[in-house]
Amino acid sequence: MNNKVASEKIAVKMSDGDVIDWQEAMDQCGDDEEFLRELLSDLRGEIDAQLVKIEDALKTVNDQSFLLIMRASHVIKGASSNLMCGQLRETSTNLEQGAAGANQIETANTSALEAETVKVKDIFEKLKTAVDNYHKFLDSVGI
Repeated sequence: MNNKVASEKIAVKMSDGDVIDWQEAMDQCGDDEEFLRELLSDLRGEIDAQLVKIEDALKTVNDQSFLLIMRASHVIKGASSNLMCGQLRETSTNLEQGAAGANQIETANTSALEAETVKVKDIFEKLKTAVDNYHKFLDSVGI
């Protein structure tokens, strides 16, 4: 089965939400599957780079950590939204919002900061699951 036929049969759902709405993504790319595949591959690299930034920010939480997490998750949100990757969009939006809330807490308020850090880490785990689902999807269609 060629990739185009395989791609057209994709209605990918892995746990919560769509990994990608293939037809909508094709529409975004003017029905140019080769271009879409290139963009999806590029998105993988961008997501992986942003995950490293988030992981680094969470290793030692300081007054800049949540701002960095907000920025990195915003990048993922924007790129995944453009390519109709629902799980990535949803989980990165949640992480951006969680980090924004944590960013409002004064560093002197250690108990509140620790509680918010735990919440942000939990949301980050959900984003990593969405990223894993995205990687599996790309593998399944030969990207």
